[in-house]
Amino acid sequence: MAASSLSSLSPLHFQFSSQTSTKLPSFSKPFKAHSPSTHPIITATISEKPYISQPLPPPPEAAPAVPSKLPTRKIPGDYGLPLIGPWNDRQDFFYNQGRNEFFKSRIQKYKSTVFRTNMPPGPFISFNPNVVVLLDGKSFPALFDTDKVEKKDLFTGTYMPSVELTGGYRTLSFLDPSEPNHAKLKKLMFFLLSHRRDRVMPEFHNCYTELFEGLERDLATKGKADFGAANDQAAFNFLARSFYGVDPMDTKLGPDGPKIVQKWVLFQLHPLLTLGLPRAIEDGILHNFSLPPFLIKKDYQRLYDFFYQNSTALLDQAEKLGLSRDEACHNLLYTTCFNSFGGMKILFPNMLKWVGRAGMKVHTELAREIRSAIKSRGGGDVTMAAMESMPLMKSVVYESLRVEPPVASQYAKAKRDFVVESHDAAFQIKEGEMLYGFQPFATKDPKIFDRAEEFVPGRFVGEEGEKLLKHVVWSNGPENGNATIDNKQCAGKDFVVLAARLLLVELFRRYDSFDVEVGASPLGAAVTVTSLKRASF
Repeated sequence: MAASSLSSLSPLHFQFSSQTSTKLPSFSKPFKAHSPSTHPIITATISEKPYISQPLPPPPEAAPAVPSKLPTRKIPGDYGLPLIGPWNDRQDFFYNQGRNEFFKSRIQKYKSTVFRTNMPPGPFISFNPNVVVLLDGKSFPALFDTDKVEKKDLFTGTYMPSVELTGGYRTLSFLDPSEPNHAKLKKLMFFLLSHRRDRVMPEFHNCYTELFEGLERDLATKGKADFGAANDQAAFNFLARSFYGVDPMDTKLGPDGPKIVQKWVLFQLHPLLTLGLPRAIEDGILHNFSLPPFLIKKDYQRLYDFFYQNSTALLDQAEKLGLSRDEACHNLLYTTCFNSFGGMKILFPNMLKWVGRAGMKVHTELAREIRSAIKSRGGGDVTMAAMESMPLMKSVVYESLRVEPPVASQYAKAKRDFVVESHDAAFQIKEGEMLYGFQPFATKDPKIFDRAEEFVPGRFVGEEGEKLLKHVVWSNGPENGNATIDNKQCAGKDFVVLAARLLLVELFRRYDSFDVEVGASPLGAAVTVTSLKRASF
């Protein structure tokens, strides 16, 4: 019945007066902070129903800040002249130095992991690119402290893509926890993760069995196989089958989902990407001007129709939470395609790259551990209990998320004056200042991690290894923390970890070892599989 009205919907054009508070016209009123929420705390993992605690009492007044024992230092660095400074920094970031050297050179110049600079894209997309950079594991967690910082409209950094790309709505990723719809939408995402949780593991097995069979055919005929394209299709199919109970191949969308999603994501992230185009085009146009949303309208409508037609139970739940079906559908699309599919598109090739480079010894250890646990704890099947008995496999997933987190950048804006500490000094942050963290530097902090730049498969095995999980922060919070409606930690944090574990389990129950070639890609690594050795024990 819901699908019958779709022909009259045009999700990219709406009147502001008919929508909820997160629907925006071309401009909005200044944000006003709301009082602390008294919502019940809700958490969820893929293996359990959402747990709802009793409402918490209002938090007490913040205690006076404890004076830092570190020397106070003025934040070094500057922003340069208007327009010229941001342009120069953008050239260094993308072309003259590259991302890693951009940060390393400034750490050396200022002798500090906290400093001022400009972040891309700058004018004319972002008119205030000034940030305070946090590049060590001690200062970085300030970005998660919602008592001190807000996250409103900062998901993509110093600019926000047009809401016309998301049906006219600011989606959950762009909402601060203080905004009323944040709690409603995050509850909906917890429901998405839990309502068909019994289908996650079977559908992953089915979709990635199809992927491996395709890789084997390509190896037999071509001598090599592109993992990226195969993973894109498998990931999209898996998310659709497990969350929505539908195979895209049986719908009008067919195999087009991944390509449409990638095009749609490009319209949002092109100011932050290098695509290998001539510099005059790439920097002169794509880093200076936003692509017009109408160019992607028809493709986005196809995605919207697919999700609307296959989300009846989810949209019913959204209405119970006080959301319109339309806003809920755009958010389900965003969470599934941008957050979940995008995460798997980046994380899975990156993990395959690191595990592939780890060599035969690590491959053999993983294969023995995985097959033994499936036999002894799973009765021959992949179960949650069996995977909990695979410490090396779990450590490899965490190490992949540490050494190359799928989301490298984090932003926040100071709600008030406060002090942030690096390992060496304390720095005064002023209300309204933008904070930026480049996560790969924080999660490879040599003062926290031994052999920080290396991929160490067993780093998180054992009691001492598990203590380091608080420093794995790919999910906008510590790995040993929980996503709730009152924070910005990724609602699908446990789901992503589970999916990555399942990839390793399916890979090493089927193969003894594999080889890959690795190239560059705008998002993640371009991985080509050159050999797959079938299981021999």
